[in-house]
Amino acid sequence: MRSYRFSLLFFTSLVIFLFPTISISIDSLTATNFVTGNQTLVSAGDVFELGFFNSGDSDNWYVGIWYKNIPTRTYVWIANRDSPLSNSSGVFKVVDQNIVLLDQNQSQVWSSNITKGNNNVAELWDSGNLVLRDAGDPNNYLWQSFDFPTDTLLPDMKLGWNLTTGLDRYLTSWRSLQDPSSGDFSFKLNYQGFPEIFLWNKQQIRYRSGPWNGLRFSGVPEMEPVDYLVFEFIADQDEVSYSFSVSNNTLFYRLVVNDAGTLERLTWINDAKQWSRFWYAPEDQCDYYRQCGPYGICDANASPVCKCLRGFTPKNLQAWNLRDGSDGCVRKTDLGCMSDKFLHLRNVKLPQSTTAFVDRNMSLVACEDMCLRNCSCTAYANADISNRGSGCVIWFGELLDMKEYSSGGQDLFVRLNASDLGKFKIFPFSFSYCLFFYSNYYQNEKNYNVLLGHSEINPAIHLSYN
Repeated sequence: MRSYRFSLLFFTSLVIFLFPTISISIDSLTATNFVTGNQTLVSAGDVFELGFFNSGDSDNWYVGIWYKNIPTRTYVWIANRDSPLSNSSGVFKVVDQNIVLLDQNQSQVWSSNITKGNNNVAELWDSGNLVLRDAGDPNNYLWQSFDFPTDTLLPDMKLGWNLTTGLDRYLTSWRSLQDPSSGDFSFKLNYQGFPEIFLWNKQQIRYRSGPWNGLRFSGVPEMEPVDYLVFEFIADQDEVSYSFSVSNNTLFYRLVVNDAGTLERLTWINDAKQWSRFWYAPEDQCDYYRQCGPYGICDANASPVCKCLRGFTPKNLQAWNLRDGSDGCVRKTDLGCMSDKFLHLRNVKLPQSTTAFVDRNMSLVACEDMCLRNCSCTAYANADISNRGSGCVIWFGELLDMKEYSSGGQDLFVRLNASDLGKFKIFPFSFSYCLFFYSNYYQNEKNYNVLLGHSEINPAIHLSYN
């Protein structure tokens, strides 16, 4: 064993001395080849490169993936970010079923931790994904780096949950610009209720995307699809995930959580030879979580930014006058249940939705009636705003982290005592409308029973999908 270790170390040192920069001409690793020292593994189309690197002035070494032809070295994935090597004499290879990283003493530092397959092969794809598969079955993928992100989301890479396996894919910032170890900030999808993504600073929420409403995240009105950039959100019994794809392979996009706690969407500008930030969050004061407290709504274009919804008043007037809206607002008049009415808000970021009830097949008319008949319901909205709107979301308890936009956002209906809305005009209902409402009522009888307490299902955590 000692002789083997000496021979490998000698060979590694000799290779580095004679060939200071080496790119393996293939895009895969097997049991008979490996990456060490200044060698790199290159994807088939020369898009991404994998190899050893050290960051800053430290003696720590890592195995990472970066863009091969972008002059500004940009890392998109790191294998051993929290287990650095002390020098570049490590070996990255396939041993039995696994991809492993060995240090100069042949001790295992990192592994893909797979216990299946036979004669597996590792491939670096042009997508930036490092994939481990069975050599005898090209379609049998056993492990992929896309399932274990660092700070970067690439095109076709999923953020979120595989509900079958329990795998949670999320981003975690670098510790600093020079230190790629896991930092304080993470971007994680919460699949409970009406799914949305949170930017965390350790254990505290820093920013919330708002739930996916069929077109975009409710809190990201700038999220407009273009011809070459497509957003996808999947929510079914098997997975809840977000991803994006780019149809033009000459364009490079990435979503990053940086070490300062900012979420950035970046694109490479080749003429300027730099990354351009064309969206980021938090962008303004109203993007910070719970800026205006319960039942407060934030408007970045107003001064002060916080205001109470109609029918509400500041809970802490003194702090509110000092422009501290964190305590939020309280109702002027207690609710009366079946006699209550709804305040129609437009162009808003929907409230925090992790405890909301969702039915993606219900009409908005039936949704309103369901909310009215449950005295704990505080607001409702469409689950999907595409194609004139569909589905139902119902909130219970306090409404948190709302934001008002000049355009974008969506409609929200907030429950108030009828007296707080003032006088109402009575409009005659047509006979056909009454039939429509009557039909919807009985189509959703099962859901009514749930929300009226005739079922053991907790309406605050129930979620149904198509």
